[in-house]
Order: sequence, then structure tokens, then C-alpha cells
Amino acid sequence: MREEKKKRLWIACELYYPEDNTTGFYMTRLAEGLAPNLDVHALCGQPNYHRRGQRAPKKERRNGVSIFRVSSTTFDKNIALLKIINMISLSLSMFLGGLRWFRKGDTVLIVSAPPTILFTVGLAALLKGCSYKLLIHDNYPEMLVAAGTISKDSFWENLYNFLNRWLYKYASRVIVVGRDMAETADRKVKGFDIQVSVIPNWAELESVSPQEKSENVLLASLGLSEKFVLLYAGNMGYPQDIHSIYEASQRLSDLDDVHFLLLGSGTKRRVLEAMIERDEPSNITLLPAQPRENQKDFLNACDIAFVSLIEKMKGVSVPSRTYNIMAAGKPILAITESGSEISQIIAEENNGWTVRPGKADELERVIREIYSRRTSLSEIGELSRRAAVGKYSEALAVQRYLEILQ
Repeated sequence: MREEKKKRLWIACELYYPEDNTTGFYMTRLAEGLAPNLDVHALCGQPNYHRRGQRAPKKERRNGVSIFRVSSTTFDKNIALLKIINMISLSLSMFLGGLRWFRKGDTVLIVSAPPTILFTVGLAALLKGCSYKLLIHDNYPEMLVAAGTISKDSFWENLYNFLNRWLYKYASRVIVVGRDMAETADRKVKGFDIQVSVIPNWAELESVSPQEKSENVLLASLGLSEKFVLLYAGNMGYPQDIHSIYEASQRLSDLDDVHFLLLGSGTKRRVLEAMIERDEPSNITLLPAQPRENQKDFLNACDIAFVSLIEKMKGVSVPSRTYNIMAAGKPILAITESGSEISQIIAEENNGWTVRPGKADELERVIREIYSRRTSLSEIGELSRRAAVGKYSEALAVQRYLEILQ
């Protein structure tokens, strides 16, 4: 009997293996997880983040996935103008790649990183007779408004919303990574017969697990094993409320036992470095971003871990680091708005605390409260780990994608 031919799926995203930043990692794992059931192809660019400078083959097959890499500029993304040039060149190259390789009847899953490829790859899919689904990691233009890049009700926001109406009108499904993001997506598909689905990102349970603080190599090397450590690990860009963490650390300088360990890179890191150089605080250690393979070490290098977003980010994005903090069995101290996905998780799992963005005084008060009951934190951490295993595993996420994509 002839074996049934697998449905052909394209995953279109900027970053894929060997890039191992958040998007590159998740999209590679998702594609390879779907490969046993679907004929999976990846349309992507060259590495431009952690692996910038490395040239990968234009075409290769890896773990059941056929990878097609287009050429584009790979300038320094931390310089705004160069980042825009990268986005434009990549989007045009992926449009041409779609016209070249898509076939009528294919399904294309387009990832919103960067957001410009949603439009160019979506157009290529329509021209080639393919259906496309949108995977939204960050909602635009809401992200730009929250970051202060454009103004609310400005010409640029209205133009973006106009283009979004075209984009969403022809999508066969919209997938978002948070329940608050689904509310935003529902407004964008209003009047269209399009379903919005929520599939959270997942915890890397195979590589991240709880570790005794006394066994942590990073803390030992920094001389912090006996301190009460609050960790921020991740991007330090416009959407992250780094200032509240720094201000709270200065308000807590009277507690000699409390120390802040901050790891990451991004535009706000330079501001943070300047404040540390100016104030010379003794209760802060700032380190560069750490390799993904060291997650178990640095996520366990604390008693409490931060997740931090500025105002107006509700419904816009969900920090994926949250799930690996939970995998490490750590309580979460989230700087976020009420009703956000992170605040909902904490309310459901009782695995942390939430503080409003921009409220350093409130953050200080909550940290003092946590410190006063620090002997009970292990029980809260166990709730984090239990939720990661039971609700946020890779297997569950891939199965949800498969149900939609088949």
C-alpha cells in the first residue's frame, strides 16, 4: 500500500540553527519536533545574533528538516539604522525565496521576528497559492508604542494598523504565545472569520533543572554563595523595566545580605553600566549575556528571579525566559501589568509575586517582604518546577502546533 504523502510546511523566520538565541532555538526545536509528521522546510536568514559572523550552508537537511537560507545584510543589530537595513534586506530576500521555493498548496507558518517578514512572506505565499498562518511573538505596532519609538494615534501607527488589516485578513490562523496577546490579536481579526490560538513557549526541561545553591559554580566564583541573590537574566532592551530593578537595589543597600546579579545585553545595558559606574554600588554584579548551554548554572544562581516589562506591554509580548526560570524551580518576581500572561501564571501557580512597572518603591517593599520569609522559598520554587513539567513542556507545545498545522 502506498504511504500517504506528508503535508508540506514552511516555517519562515529570521533565525534558525545554528543561531541559538530565543527565536532560533524555539523555531529549530519546533521544526524538528514536527518533522516526523509533516514535510517541514525552514526559510530563514544567516546567523545574526549569538552566531553572527558564522556562515551556514545555503541549503542543508538536518534532523528531518530541509533548510533554505537566504542572503541579507548582517550588520550590528545594536545600531538602529543598521538594524533597519538588516530587516529590509532580509524581508526582500525572503520574499524572493518564497517566490522561488513555495509551491501551490503549501502551508507557511510566518514568525513575527522581524515583523516585516510577515508582510513580504505573506505576499509571496498568496502569489504562489499557499495558505499562511501567523505566529506572533511580539505584537506590532503595539511594541513600538510601548517602547516610545512611535506615538499612539500617529501616522506611523495608523499605517501599521492599515497594513495589519490586510495581513490578518488573508491569514488562515493566528497563533500567539500568551492569553493577553490573544486579546490583542482578537481586535486585529475583528470582522474576519479567523481563529486565534494560544500556544505558550516551553521550558527546556531536558537541560534546565533545579540545583542546590551551595553547588552553584557561578555563585561560588563570584563569592555570592552565602548571599540572598536576586537574578535578572535576559535581554536588556526597550521593553524591559531595568531602571526599577536598579533603583530598588539602591533602596535596599542597607541589607548587606541582599545582592543583585544582572546578566544580559541590549540597549539599556549601556545605561545600566553608566549608573553603576556613577554610583559604584556594592550590592550589584553585572555580567555579560551567558551562553544558552549555561542556563542551568546561571538560572540557579539565585534565590529569586526577575521577569521585567515596562508599561503598555500587556498583550504585546511574553518573556520566554519565564518558563526556564520555572524549570529551574525558582520563584518569580515579575514586574508586569495586571492581567498579563506572566501575572496570570503567577496567580494560577502561586509561584511568585507581581509588581507594577515603574514602581521601585513597591518593588523594594515586596523584596523586603520576600527576604523576611526567605526560609519558605523552596516550597514556592517547587510549585514553579511542577507547573513547568505539567503545563509547559516541549512535547505539549509541539502537539498543539501539530493539531493546528495538520
